[in-house]
Order: sequence, then C-alpha cells, then structure tokens
Amino acid sequence: MKARLAALWVRLRALLRPPRTLKVTRVGRTYLVVTFGVGLGALNTGNNLLYLVLGLLLSMVVVSGVLSERCLRHLRPRRLGTESAFAGEPFAFRWALRREQGHAFALTLGEVDTPLTGEGRVGYLPSGTEHVIRADLTAPRRGPVQLSGVRVTTTWPLGLFAKTRVFDLEGTLLVYPRRGYACQVPGEALQGLFGDSSSPRRNDGTGDVAGLRELEPQEDARRVHWRKSAAVGKLLKVEREREERRTYVLTVDAGLTGDALERRCEEVAALSHELLGAGHEVGLETAGERLRPAAGHVQERRILRALAWLGFEELREEKEEEAAA
Repeated sequence: MKARLAALWVRLRALLRPPRTLKVTRVGRTYLVVTFGVGLGALNTGNNLLYLVLGLLLSMVVVSGVLSERCLRHLRPRRLGTESAFAGEPFAFRWALRREQGHAFALTLGEVDTPLTGEGRVGYLPSGTEHVIRADLTAPRRGPVQLSGVRVTTTWPLGLFAKTRVFDLEGTLLVYPRRGYACQVPGEALQGLFGDSSSPRRNDGTGDVAGLRELEPQEDARRVHWRKSAAVGKLLKVEREREERRTYVLTVDAGLTGDALERRCEEVAALSHELLGAGHEVGLETAGERLRPAAGHVQERRILRALAWLGFEELREEKEEEAAA
C-alpha cells in the first residue's frame, strides 16, 4: 500500500510541476544586489550615467533569460540507465541527449523527485548529434525507485540564473541491497560434494597445487610446469585439488519489516556472492518466491533482483500488469 501511494504521489507532483523553474546562483545574487544599489543611486541623484548603467544591467538579465531558454529548447533526452545499482554506493548512470537544431551550452542532467543524488554535466552540445552523459548517482536504500522525469539545467550565458526544464520520462530503477561482508556461515548444504564420495578431493581440479607428476601421453600440455620440467629434463604436470561444490538454499523469513528486513537482505546478498564466487550452487526462498539453486553470475543477478523487490510486491505486480498490457 505504501509503495502504491508513493507512486501516486510521484505522478501527482509531475502533473503540478511548472514548465520552467529559475534559481538565482551565488554570482546572480551579487549581480542583483549591485543592480539594486545602482538603481537606488540613480533615483536619489538623478545622474543620467547611473540610469544608463542601470539599463545595461537590467538588459543583461533579459539577455540571460532569452539565451538560457534557447538552450533548453529542441532537446530530446533518453534514459539509458545503469547495469547495476547497489544501495549506499555510487553507480554509473547514463542519459543520451540530442538537440534537433541549434547549440546548447553548460547543461546539467539529473533525475527529478527521487532520493537519488548526483548529476551529469556536458559543456557543449552540437546540433544533430546524440551525446551520452554519465553521472555517479547514489541511492540511500534498497528497492525500486520510481523515475518520473529527467531534469535539464543550464546556467548559460552569464551564470546568473540556473534555469531548469523537466522532461517527463517514466521508468523504474531497481536498487540492490547494500554490499557488505557475510557475518554468518550458511546453513547445511542440501547436497554434498559432487563426484566420487570416496575421493572428496581429486587432483584434476582448479584449486590449490597438490603436487607434480610426469606428463602422460595424450594429456593436456597446458598444465606443464615448464621451469621444473627444464630443471629435471622431463615434462612435469601440475596437479591441483578439485574444489568442493555444494548446493545451498538461503531463506528470508516472512514477517520481517523495516531495518530487520534490510539487514537480512544484505546478509543474504553477501552470502550468495561468497558462495557463488566459490563455485557452489545457491537458491533463494522467500514468502512469495522461490529460486531454484544454480551457479554463476546470472544466478547472482536473479537473487539480487528478488531481494530488491522484497517488501514491494504490490508495486511489482502493477509493473508486471503494465508490461503485460
């Protein structure tokens, strides 16, 4: 319910958002103070020169507004996203920006109405070319982040004002649990060692070095230890211990909420990363989903995605319904 209300609030803010927003920069505040002082001096003294200076200062404000508006027109942003985003650490996020006609200068891009922090910048955008802009963003918490629009800001030409235009572009960014270290050992494995149970460690694996022996005919020459072979005058093969491979199923208990759920998701993410890195097969079981044990990088992504959606099942169902429609 909370996730649905948050999504509705983001859409409502997008509807009430003004087409342009203007913010005075630090240089702009100084400029306005000087302009106000010159105006007071011109009114009190009646000096024509001060009136001319005041007119010049005010005209520069008008010119700044016109040129900044030209920079924000005819822009076509496109969100490229990121490969993976983990809570609490910077991740690379990209947009593609294209200008149909004319040139643009001093542009800053970011996501609007989100907890994401960070911006991307481009100094010059020529006409007719698409430029990829990269930013290091940071998400404070795990879970889906509703993206409602891309914010484009420019301070061109004098840096007096920062004019912003928001382009409506909806999307969802899935933030994985915070990465850390596994503080507990996994439970009992569902299956033991693969291979011959009477020989738990065979000398044909990729683990630690077990010893050297003479290379036999039709064996792989890539395991020859050339330095030792040259010393003894015959080909010696390196024997390595076979790594243990087990199957584990990690669980997230139902009923966990708040910080307890966050800590458990972080623990499961760290355990799965450690076990999959060691070559084991890992599965996941939650209150509403079960992933079969598997190995490899793809399985780790599946586990991270399942952990990121925990606690946001209603929003996930809405996204799946929209995708199906």
